[in-house]
Amino acid sequence: MVSEFQQALLAAMIGVIMLGMGASLTLKDFTLALKRPYGLFIGLTSQYGIMPFVAFLLATILPVETEIKIGLLLMGCMPGGTTSNIFTYFSKGNLALSVLMTVNSTVFGIVLIPLVLVIYAAGLDIEIPTRNIVATLVILLVPVAIGMGLRKLNANIGALVELMGSALGIFFIVFLMVSWVPQNWEFLLTTQWPVFASAIGIGLLGIGTGYVFATALRLHPRNARTIALETGIQNGPLAVALVVLTFSGPEQQAILAVPVLYSLFIVITSTILTFWFRRIDARSQQDMPDSLL
Repeated sequence: MVSEFQQALLAAMIGVIMLGMGASLTLKDFTLALKRPYGLFIGLTSQYGIMPFVAFLLATILPVETEIKIGLLLMGCMPGGTTSNIFTYFSKGNLALSVLMTVNSTVFGIVLIPLVLVIYAAGLDIEIPTRNIVATLVILLVPVAIGMGLRKLNANIGALVELMGSALGIFFIVFLMVSWVPQNWEFLLTTQWPVFASAIGIGLLGIGTGYVFATALRLHPRNARTIALETGIQNGPLAVALVVLTFSGPEQQAILAVPVLYSLFIVITSTILTFWFRRIDARSQQDMPDSLL
């Protein structure tokens, strides 16, 4: 379970993370996104086409309870986050493309997340309180707007806030490891393998499908690895916040299992993949593409 103190702390942390994300954005970024419809198409297709479908398949195929299916769908419908940008940087991917995809998926998420949830929830015959989720998303957009305002007011303050948000995104995972995991150790020991398979599988399948998608479009290898990481690495902290602020009691704990386990394992998976990408890059010495795509 998540105590009231932990709920308040998680809410505060996600607020700072979203503040940092806002501090990384300018109105010019949105103009750039609109001027590059190809990049916009790839980003939205990856986040709200591939990932929700992967989550739906896992929820359909694996023998999991309704709460786990809800957690899977929520995780699959999340936008990208700063974690994907960090791993893209260390993987020597196209950081500009990664940031652009994160911006697009976050901005359009306010409309697309509830829409995709309704569609796939109907397919699984489960109920999700989309109104509450929309309300939470709107509230979480406030610190994004404040972050953008700080960036415009003072570039140095904006850069500092952006750094704090990025660092806190990593600390968020560590916080879950040292607080939620020990507190719910018995729950994890009694959790069946399909839950672990779903939480780990959605990230692996997302990365793999994203890479195949980019390769099919004949994109540069560095762009392909960027799209793979951006597709598979969802905004785990946002998913946790939505669960904590929308559900309660035993239902909350069961639904929370997927985003928490996903957040823990995606870091391990992405780290291994980053070393592999860097090894490939060292061998081929590929040049960075001049454009985002």
